[in-house]
Amino acid sequence: MKILVTGATGYIGKRLIPILTNEGHHVVCAVRDTLRADKTYLDDENISIVEADFLKPETLKGIPKDIDVAYYLIHSMSNSSNNFERLEAACAANFKAYFSTTKLKQVIYLSGITNEEQLSKHLQSRKNVEEILASESYGLTVFKAGIIVGSGSSSFEIIRDLVEKLPVMVAPKWLNTKTQPLAVRDVLAFLSRAKGRKDLYNTSFDIFGPEILTYKQMLLEFAETRGLKRYILTVPVMTPKLSSYWLYFVTSTSYKLATTLVDSMGVQIVGKPSNINQLLDVHPITYKEAVQLAFEKIEQNSIVSSWKDSMVSSGRLKNNLHKYINVPKYGCFKDYKERKVQNEPATINKIWSIGGTTGWYYGNFLWKIRGYLDKLVGGIGLRRGRTHVSELDAGDALDFWRVIFSDKKEKKLLLYAEMKLPGEAWLEFKIDNGLLKQTATFRPRGLAGRLYWYSVYPFHGLIFNGLINKLVAN
Repeated sequence: MKILVTGATGYIGKRLIPILTNEGHHVVCAVRDTLRADKTYLDDENISIVEADFLKPETLKGIPKDIDVAYYLIHSMSNSSNNFERLEAACAANFKAYFSTTKLKQVIYLSGITNEEQLSKHLQSRKNVEEILASESYGLTVFKAGIIVGSGSSSFEIIRDLVEKLPVMVAPKWLNTKTQPLAVRDVLAFLSRAKGRKDLYNTSFDIFGPEILTYKQMLLEFAETRGLKRYILTVPVMTPKLSSYWLYFVTSTSYKLATTLVDSMGVQIVGKPSNINQLLDVHPITYKEAVQLAFEKIEQNSIVSSWKDSMVSSGRLKNNLHKYINVPKYGCFKDYKERKVQNEPATINKIWSIGGTTGWYYGNFLWKIRGYLDKLVGGIGLRRGRTHVSELDAGDALDFWRVIFSDKKEKKLLLYAEMKLPGEAWLEFKIDNGLLKQTATFRPRGLAGRLYWYSVYPFHGLIFNGLINKLVAN
């Protein structure tokens, strides 16, 4: 079949695409920015990439009209826009309008469980999208999931942060809310096995794991799986705003995403039983098994996708990386350094391993202080880390940077700063004619930007000198 995957650079999309191609299907990846598409797709004859923004109907013309099955994986977990419900509705309406004129047979939509009368704004929005996508021209198959557990998922990483950092937690009362966590491998099984199934046209199913757990039980079982003893006291006095700040300061999430999560976590997410497990021969594993599998992936350094690489976790950048790939030359402050490279492969490996658990090679405590300061003023800080210890692709999160360009063959890595700044900043590493050229560029915004540059300039001299020296050292 020819299959369209929207949200192809997202957490689920990146994991679903290899499953579909391994089955012999041709996959069309719809992305808003081709720079963010996995480079390996370019060498795969079973994958094609089209640039399309479903908020802009005129950009959809490049999508083939002979698609058999389309996966609708467009979601927004960010509170960055007060109009996210309208934007999600517009995406769905534009998708439906375009494919109503094509040969599309089936749309498979991954939504959220919406069985309660009072829903969070995001769950209500997903329910509205389901209603908009329904069409007489194709069959709609809807899978509604709750908490998805897997290496790199937002719920997994936030629970991991809480459990590993806090031996004792004074937590909000929403930790007593019930949910049915589902392993990401089971989500992918439902999605992949549903394609082409006419008996699933115009149907909707809740998909969930075998246990009903509270968030408190999830935290304690996570701790038990990791061999940690944790104590949790829930208190009724923590308001949604205080809860959001609590998640924001303790975990790697942004404040906007924390607000969204708190809003959703106050709603019970328990699925309605059906025969879908039998129809698709999917037998969901327990929460503990899902956590254990996630850590196996982490230990093998084989995390396919992470929520941190989503633009949802972005501090400043929203979608288009192309806008930032050309570093400005005028009206900017620059810190340029170059050193002779002794061992090129070793230096390249160091550059592509920078940040995260590896650190920044020199003055790590200063980088950490900058991260803490950023967190205090509402920025993302350093805690996003990185998904892979030695590989970087355009669009990946890297501490408080975003990867704009990454090409080992060209020996060039370009980062864009997503911390709170009175201006814009880039950091570039490039090896040319045996020299490592390291350039920090800052484009100030007004007087505040200029004062900021001069105030940190002494630290830049220390940090960037130390960094480049470490990168070229044997």
